[in-house]
Order: sequence, then structure tokens, then C-alpha cells
Amino acid sequence: MVDEYIVRTAILDPAISVVRAGARLRSETSWLDSWHCFSYGRHYEPDNTHHGLLLVCNDDRVRGSTGFSEHRHEEMEIVTWMVDGELEHRDASGAHVLRPGVVRRLSAGWGIRHAEMNPAGWAPARYVEMWVPPDTGGLEPGVELADVSGTLAGGGLVPVASGAGHDGAVTLRQAQAILWAGRLAGGESVPLPDGPHVHLFVVLGGGVLDTGGLAGAGGLLEGDSVRLVAAGCPTFTADAATGAESLVCETA
Repeated sequence: MVDEYIVRTAILDPAISVVRAGARLRSETSWLDSWHCFSYGRHYEPDNTHHGLLLVCNDDRVRGSTGFSEHRHEEMEIVTWMVDGELEHRDASGAHVLRPGVVRRLSAGWGIRHAEMNPAGWAPARYVEMWVPPDTGGLEPGVELADVSGTLAGGGLVPVASGAGHDGAVTLRQAQAILWAGRLAGGESVPLPDGPHVHLFVVLGGGVLDTGGLAGAGGLLEGDSVRLVAAGCPTFTADAATGAESLVCETA
């Protein structure tokens, strides 16, 4: 499984593509409304399986008192970013509750069984889940949490999950992946990281991406995403009226 995602050195041609919110794949049940940036579950598009090492970026909304019953994961680094509400996680080692501002890394390793439920009786929960493969297979499963609320309040993009050793971020067992988050004030501008593959996802609000010589972005709204390949450091500016919450995944 892990060997499938070994990264080989290559010269990449600069490119940019935009996926609008409404163009995402969707899984909907009586209790779950999940929007997928890439092929997921019963949805399969052969040209839409990943961007760099990022395999999954799901935008999930879960009704109160419902959720995912116990299920199993293997050989994956899974980062959960809460947007609204709460999410209770249970596995053999114990339980914790995620809220906005707290990021979690779940290392599935050789295999982990867990359940994720919305503990609220009525309020929905919304979160974004991102998956990258680990560097090495057969690792011990584990969970790490970090409260990044204070750092986010300072503005800019903040590393919240990192395989490159960033202080304050949860540690990814994938050296070539970093997840950045930003809660940008109206009109605030940030440069995106200069990586081989960069994925920008607008969680809340909106803004404008200035791609310079690369065409195809411009105005972005909630749920829109942009896939950049060797695109340098384009600037994202949050909408003056709404600001923006954004997630930026940088990988090989």
C-alpha cells in the first residue's frame, strides 16, 4: 500500500486548475452530507484520484447524535480539521472531543479501529478530513492533538500538521507533507507555499488568488479548491467583507 505512493524526482511543468464547490463529488445519507475533492468511496474518476500525496480532502457535515460507527483504517495519516460543532473520537486507547481550533492527526499504522460521532443532540458538526500516505508501512497506530487557536489568531498561514518538524503542529509520519491553515481577516493577503503540489481549499468565506502568469483562478468562494503544480508563491487575498478560513496542503 505505502509503496504505491513512493515519490520519484521529476521536473514538473507549472499548472493550475480550479474545482468549484458544486463540481465536487457528493455522498449523502440521512445523517451525512460529504463533499469530496477527489475520488472517494463509491465515487471513482480515474483522472481525479489525488494531488501529489494528498489522496483525500472530504468536507463532512454530520447530524447531531449520529456519526461513523466503529470502522478500520490502515497505512494512512489522517488529519481532521473542525469547522463547526464537535466530533467525539473513540478507539481502544480512549476518547477525545474535537472542536474548532484543535487539529488531530490519526496515524492508522498497521491498523486501527475507531468510531467518530457528533455528541450534540441537535447541532450539526462540520469538519474537513485530509489523508496522505505515511513514509513507512507497519508503524504503530497513534493519535496526536494540538490546539492551534492562539497561533491562528495572529493571522497568516500556520503549519498545523507537518512532517517537516514545525513547532506547534501535530507530527505527520510523512516528511514531504505540510498542512497549513489560515483564518484571514478581510483583505488580508498571504503567499501560498512554493511546493511541487499545493492544494488550496476555501473552508469559509472567500477571496481572490493572484496566479500571475498562470491563468485559471481569480475569485474563490466557500468550497472551491485550487490545485497548483510548481506554481511558485501566488498570493491569496481574503474577501474584504467575509474574510476567509483556508487550508493549504503542500506535498511532493
